[in-house]
Amino acid sequence: MAGHSHWANIAFKKGLVDKKRGKLFGKLARYIIVAARRGGGDPAANLALRYAIDRARKASMSNDTIERAVKKGTGELETETYDEVMYEGYGPYGVAILCEILTENRNRTAGEIRKIFEVNGGNLGSTGCVAYLFERKGIIQIPTKSVTEDRLFEIALEAGASDVQQVGEMFEVTTTPDSFQEVMSAIEAAKIPMETAEVMRIATNTVDLDLEAARAVLKLMEILEDHDDVQSVTANFNIPESVMAELEADS
Repeated sequence: MAGHSHWANIAFKKGLVDKKRGKLFGKLARYIIVAARRGGGDPAANLALRYAIDRARKASMSNDTIERAVKKGTGELETETYDEVMYEGYGPYGVAILCEILTENRNRTAGEIRKIFEVNGGNLGSTGCVAYLFERKGIIQIPTKSVTEDRLFEIALEAGASDVQQVGEMFEVTTTPDSFQEVMSAIEAAKIPMETAEVMRIATNTVDLDLEAARAVLKLMEILEDHDDVQSVTANFNIPESVMAELEADS
């Protein structure tokens, strides 16, 4: 099990992200606030805000809560000022890890994230220590039951997508960050439902993990994901299908 999307899939299967709905809503609200502050409160003109609102709605956040978060971002309601920070480090077995952070207190968050790494067999590194191992790409996931591969391939590539491939029960459309909006708009215009759509960091190479290593790395990933200030965690590990089957049997 390799690639950018599979940590999210593992987390979803094990219920890691949704186990504390209040915490999830808090993270999504921060994402909306920062997107609105940076690009304005109109989701039609602010793609990042639109993604944030879509994610919040899929998590069943109420419209009132979403609207309050947008108003906080535009300054209509008072709120904390969140800084966007990227922390980089290594987990157990040399796995490179990136943490996207939204925090109102950099010093507090840095200390807490550093401790999480150290207690769980890793170490927080300096800026740039692992970022070069990842590249930004747009990823759009579409359920295979929603469209044929040939139709999706034609629509996506005509709009500027780099690739379309099937991963399990999903088609994954890959784009450059610059072409992402145009490709997503073309898929929407074709009335093809999307499961997820975002620009993310993808590992350019991966570290293969055996069962012991996978348990150690996933434990660190879980704890990082659970931190209030962490918006997303990206790593460059690969878990073979045989090892993944053992992990799922244990859960």
